[in-house]
Amino acid sequence: MMRTTDMLVSIGLPVRNGADTMRDAVKSVLEQDHERLELVISDNASTDDTEEFCRELARSDNRVVYHRHPHDVGIIKNFRYVQTLAKGTFLRWMGDDDALEPGCVSKSLEVFAEDPRLILVTAGMSYNEPDGTVMTPPAYRETGLLSDDPVDRLAEILRVLTAEHLLLDPLYALVRREQVAALPRPVMIREDEVFAMILALAAPWGHVPEVLSSRNLRRRRLPDVAHTLGVPGWTAHFANTLQFRAVLQHLNTLDLTPEQIRRARAEVAKTYLRRQKQTLSRRSRKVVRLATGGGRR
Repeated sequence: MMRTTDMLVSIGLPVRNGADTMRDAVKSVLEQDHERLELVISDNASTDDTEEFCRELARSDNRVVYHRHPHDVGIIKNFRYVQTLAKGTFLRWMGDDDALEPGCVSKSLEVFAEDPRLILVTAGMSYNEPDGTVMTPPAYRETGLLSDDPVDRLAEILRVLTAEHLLLDPLYALVRREQVAALPRPVMIREDEVFAMILALAAPWGHVPEVLSSRNLRRRRLPDVAHTLGVPGWTAHFANTLQFRAVLQHLNTLDLTPEQIRRARAEVAKTYLRRQKQTLSRRSRKVVRLATGGGRR
């Protein structure tokens, strides 16, 4: 069994203007019960007091690595840059207002130790709603993502993303840093879901069925997401099509059998059609509300 207690783990924290939110996040990282740890902060040209806070933090704790971009490089590039700075065998990204339970890293490492096939280990997560309530999804106990067959794993993550998307979040899992860094990650609306599918196709996932972190839940309109990512606004109107086209293109780069390719394309097509029906249904309800005056205030 792999020894994990001696392995360096990097916690990556990309941030922009997080001076008012990141203190609790940082505290939760530095209180992890896994000793060999580094906190890697990539500051995306913050204009508040983030730089001052982070530089003082790095001076007072040698586990903290701080980098500041001189100009805004965008969310995704800053997210990726953490990966470049990190030195750990394993990496976990986190948001500047997230929080980790003290055993988040160590309990995830235990799952890695039991199965060398794994590319990442997810864990249960609670979500803070804008109104202050806390939402905790039921524990995930399925086994499809442990399969050696990449198409079985793809089918399971497609199911989760469509029907139970808050059950798992591989972007905030503990991952094998070098293996994940080698994978492509497109800049587009729903890039998080596309990357989740790419990760599922790459290797099996493990899971800790208990809540080990919390995140603030934000619901944003697709045009706003497009603006934040710096992609054309028109892509918000074709998000489903562009998302699943990107996955189909990725399939062509993999060493899969013709039968696996056929099955994978069928799974993607099935989920695409389901998403399109959901989108049309929402638009139809909106039209009805507008026509009957239900959309007026």
